[in-house]
Amino acid sequence: MQTNLAPEFKGTPDGDAAEAILRKCVHCGFCLATCPTYQLLGDELDSPRGRIYLMKQVLEGATPTRATQQHLDRCLTCRNCETTCPSGVEYGQLVDIGRKLVEQRVPRPAPERALRGALRAGLTSPLFGPAMAIGQAMRPLLPPALKAKVPPRTPRHARRWPTRTHPRKVLLLLGCVQPAMMPGVNAATARVLDAAGIQTLVADGAGCCGAIRTHLGDIDGGLADMRRNIDAWWPLVDGLTSHGKVEAIVMNASGCGVTVKEYGHALARDAAYADKAARIAALTRDLSELLPDLVPALQPRLASHRSSAAPRRLAYHPPCTLQHGQRLRGGVESGMRALGFEVELAAAESHLCCGSAGTYSVLQPGLATTLRDRKLGKLGAVRADAIVSANIGCIQHLQTGTATPVRHWVEVLDEALDDTR
Repeated sequence: MQTNLAPEFKGTPDGDAAEAILRKCVHCGFCLATCPTYQLLGDELDSPRGRIYLMKQVLEGATPTRATQQHLDRCLTCRNCETTCPSGVEYGQLVDIGRKLVEQRVPRPAPERALRGALRAGLTSPLFGPAMAIGQAMRPLLPPALKAKVPPRTPRHARRWPTRTHPRKVLLLLGCVQPAMMPGVNAATARVLDAAGIQTLVADGAGCCGAIRTHLGDIDGGLADMRRNIDAWWPLVDGLTSHGKVEAIVMNASGCGVTVKEYGHALARDAAYADKAARIAALTRDLSELLPDLVPALQPRLASHRSSAAPRRLAYHPPCTLQHGQRLRGGVESGMRALGFEVELAAAESHLCCGSAGTYSVLQPGLATTLRDRKLGKLGAVRADAIVSANIGCIQHLQTGTATPVRHWVEVLDEALDDTR
């Protein structure tokens, strides 16, 4: 697709990047079949092809409207279109640029500005943890809509962190909301790795991966979060502490994983951080990528303890950030099956988004709920003991629509291992 950039975009980083991406697009429409919002709404402007058309207009000098903004807002950034596109269009990068340019030109109504500002500041604030603790203490008294956003408090035993040291060490990003909402996921990760002879380290100065601010239009704030994390991680990456060098930076939230793996791209023009960002990205691994290495150590222990109360038949929802953003498919299923679990994907639409998509379920609750119920209908056909996923947003969002337990797969694995400790 050829485009004639408006003068204000020619020679700018955003303009050059967008033009390079648009050149790959042949406007074939394959993406329409895998776009969740197009499936629901049937409006081509709510599909990747339609949104690309809108962004091209803006880059060529057309004045964006409130309608332009709303069509871009309704995109989940699930990136399903990227794994469908025969031309390799980097739609996720393009829509970030498009949203930034439209945000600069189209004022939002005051209630929207307030909500988006509260999400940007609140979810990444040190006060989020205490606020969540208060919400959990008052959970029985909360109205249903708010109660659905506040998970029950994690039992103390599920937050226990291993204390053994091992020669093999990895660095874990705790995340911004996960330590407050579901701390058991991080602790279970550390315990499972400990059982396989790997020590989990944490850098206290690290926080949000940068995704929240970036996807809410605060590109500079997102880049600041990335730089802060790199500074916090670098002593352990470069072997400057008594712990020595870590062999990987592990992500147990696939939304964080896809963002950190793209640090090199995000900071490519920052002379002070470009090389470090590229090295951080290269070291980053989703937890499922470690599973093949963990299986030989864990398999004998699990094989001799079949009496665990941990659920064995699992319906697996692969997050979009894992299967489309990171292009990782099959790792969780094959690894958990090798460890004695029955794992099944939904027979249909396992590639489609559940509607969580970071802050999407808050900003677009109607579409998010429809997608959630559609996903749960497909997963329910598996008739499993539990639904498992690999991202806190998917887990929390799906749990609001079903009585079936929804958990991170590493929590289920940790529960089964607990009988062997």
